[in-house]
Amino acid sequence: MIADLAQMVEPSNDDVIERLLNELENHGVVRLPSLLSPQQLTNMQRAFDVKLKRLRWNNTDGYEKTEPYRHMVENLLLLDQGFVDIALHTTIKAVLNRYLGHAYELVEARGWLSLPTRRDFHGWHGDGWYDQGMTQNIPKEVKLAVYLTDVSSGAFNYIKGSHRQHAPRPIRTAELPAVTKTQIAEMTGPAGTAFLFDTSGIHRQSVPITEPRHALFYNYHDPNVPLQREDLQFYRYHPLLLNAALLGNLTAEDQRILGFGNKTNYIPAFERPESQKLLHTALSFTHDANLRLNDFKVRVLAKLTRLGKMLRH
Repeated sequence: MIADLAQMVEPSNDDVIERLLNELENHGVVRLPSLLSPQQLTNMQRAFDVKLKRLRWNNTDGYEKTEPYRHMVENLLLLDQGFVDIALHTTIKAVLNRYLGHAYELVEARGWLSLPTRRDFHGWHGDGWYDQGMTQNIPKEVKLAVYLTDVSSGAFNYIKGSHRQHAPRPIRTAELPAVTKTQIAEMTGPAGTAFLFDTSGIHRQSVPITEPRHALFYNYHDPNVPLQREDLQFYRYHPLLLNAALLGNLTAEDQRILGFGNKTNYIPAFERPESQKLLHTALSFTHDANLRLNDFKVRVLAKLTRLGKMLRH
């Protein structure tokens, strides 16, 4: 009878956090309980979908595209209250405070649409982000992933227990350790599914991808860790872009996590290296010509209107 009563008792929040932390520490990845209300999820889906309607260009906002199979949505914290709320969710903070300590910040908030394909374009890897020549140990970094669509294919895969074993890098298939199916965490699930993972572990987006996948990834690490040259060159972990309307009722801890006042990775007058100079020049010339043509049409129409008035009189 006592055992039956014990099974009926709901676990306390401390018990839940302890379980999540233990799984993250032991496996490197942990599926989270529900973090979003249905209304929050709906609002986030709508805001994300708007960004995916068209390619970002000139004064037309939208997604960015640097590879064939993904449409990137940057600066998620500008879009809707739900994107800020989940980044600072009490469950997330409770787990990260114990896994990362109290010097971490949210350093990146981005998402993307993965297009249907059979190509393994995002194969097995650990996330490289820090300068391995200046750091002897493996600094801890954790990502929060959230699905905005149902995911039954192209799911996130993670080799459990592979975290903090080796410096993170791309892994060729021939280098993969011998693992059984039970050692791979496959994160399928409905929209709203969320999980945390240590980015030093071996992971990938699986293939084939049979339906479009919308996923968010929030990146948490200590901003004082020296960054690798590639990320400095492209200003990847720049201070977060925030929407003032979405920042009410922040605690001091929330402000620290969002990097308020921290200029460690701020680069004044940053200029990103040009990658498509010829295409950019051609588009700029075409756009300028179109604007001049429109201006010419307006002036001609104005003259014709004045001439018509003079003839009527």
